[in-house]
Amino acid sequence: MLLEVRDLQVHFGLRGGFLQRVLGRDVGAVKAVDGVSFSLGRGEVLGIVGESGSGKTTLAKAVLGLLRPTAGSVVLEGEVISKLPERRVRPLRRHMQPVFQDPRASLNPTMTIEEAVGHPLRIHRLGLTPDERRAKVAEALERVGLVPVARFLPRYPGELSGGQRQRAAIARAIILGPALVVADEPVSMLDMSVRAKILQLLVDLKRDLGLTYIYVTHDLATARFFCDRVAIMYLGRVVEIGTVDELYAHPRHPYTRSLLEAIPEPDPEHRIPHRLPRGEVPDAAAPPLGCAFHPRCPEAFGPCGWESRDLRSLLEARWAALGPEEYRREREVLGDLSGLSVPSLDVVVPAASGRGSQAVADLLEQHRAAGPDEPLWRGVASTHVVPAGVRVRFRAHAEPVLQEVGAAGTKVACHLYHEPVLGEPVPGEHGGA
Repeated sequence: MLLEVRDLQVHFGLRGGFLQRVLGRDVGAVKAVDGVSFSLGRGEVLGIVGESGSGKTTLAKAVLGLLRPTAGSVVLEGEVISKLPERRVRPLRRHMQPVFQDPRASLNPTMTIEEAVGHPLRIHRLGLTPDERRAKVAEALERVGLVPVARFLPRYPGELSGGQRQRAAIARAIILGPALVVADEPVSMLDMSVRAKILQLLVDLKRDLGLTYIYVTHDLATARFFCDRVAIMYLGRVVEIGTVDELYAHPRHPYTRSLLEAIPEPDPEHRIPHRLPRGEVPDAAAPPLGCAFHPRCPEAFGPCGWESRDLRSLLEARWAALGPEEYRREREVLGDLSGLSVPSLDVVVPAASGRGSQAVADLLEQHRAAGPDEPLWRGVASTHVVPAGVRVRFRAHAEPVLQEVGAAGTKVACHLYHEPVLGEPVPGEHGGA
């Protein structure tokens, strides 16, 4: 096994306000990568796929040793690089090289292509003569298709097209003969006409040099062409991982199915239903309870993690669709809803001053009747009229764990496929409205 990542976590602490920093109060952290594990064999291509903010690039940087993990380990060829000091990691970087998204940013504009591509040879002090360095640079440029080589050696990155710059960046990545290349969105900033050529170049280099890739992308279409296996990330976690053939033919996680349905269909006569996730990616600093995808999932049910913030989002989504007069009538029934912004399984929806609690109960019932298929109602354990308003209790929730499903080795983190391991039940869970 070339690479093993085990329970990798990368958390970024939030700074908070001045007073909080002076008092030393913990204001939380963004869990950019939160317990990711996978293995990578030699010659394999693993795709890391997800929306912006899913943690893909942070994971790639942690694997490369550019970010120090909060917990977990990265093992390259038996060496636990995540626990080594920087002076010992630097020599190992010969064996793992990055290709970044934007070649204009990753190539020094003041260096010629010869200097930029040959720079890793100087950094790692391989003891080569100027002629030997030039020969290695020429060989790398020829491999990536920048020929005639003599034409490109003296040129600067700004004199090249986008595709040529990315070829130069790839040449720089392979010049040290690495075993692993981490390609972070290597074609996303290129013209459509160039993308297929760069992907084919990466395939050819894999065949000729025996390279292993981690391919970070938001594009499942290119991942299908290039990868052997794909890991789907959402809010810092892998929610599904499997072979390309199995994942595309039988996507199991609702998020994976949504991503696949979002791929454009080139045939205008062939119409397919698109069930895209509702809403936006949640705030990583305050992620949803239970399954992080549950507020956007059409198949979520009781133990997925429904809570007070979901109820507030439901109310606000309905109000956004109402006219001004209808909104005013409904909003006047309710009091201050700021308490619903604090994650809780037991919350009181307050009645406005001078309005009775029964009016709140009637309003919630109207919302339920208007959207009986709304998944949130599957997570409500009970509602009770209390003097201050209506007390809503949600079912106990659990965080889904990545487990194998079926015979093809696919792993999925979803309660639809595994019996959820619930926490303590909410008091009064079996009560009625």
